[in-house]
Amino acid sequence: MTDPLRICKRCLLKDMEENEYYESVAQYVSLLDPNIKASPELYEKRLSICKTCDRLVSGICRSCGCFVEMRAAVEKNRCPSEEHRW
Repeated sequence: MTDPLRICKRCLLKDMEENEYYESVAQYVSLLDPNIKASPELYEKRLSICKTCDRLVSGICRSCGCFVEMRAAVEKNRCPSEEHRW
């Protein structure tokens, strides 16, 4: 039986089309449990801070290797840099 909430497609990013990658990230964020999800305002604020950081490369944080859009979507998460920007 297939789990309808399954997100992982068991593929590497290098094998995904750019749009397919974005859709995968957006799907992950949209399916987060509302009890752990950051508010839309907080999420956008965090992303705007990340966009000014020199450690952001192609959606990945060089401080920890996370996908910033996924990390920013969970309310309890914090910026992994030494400065803790958010």
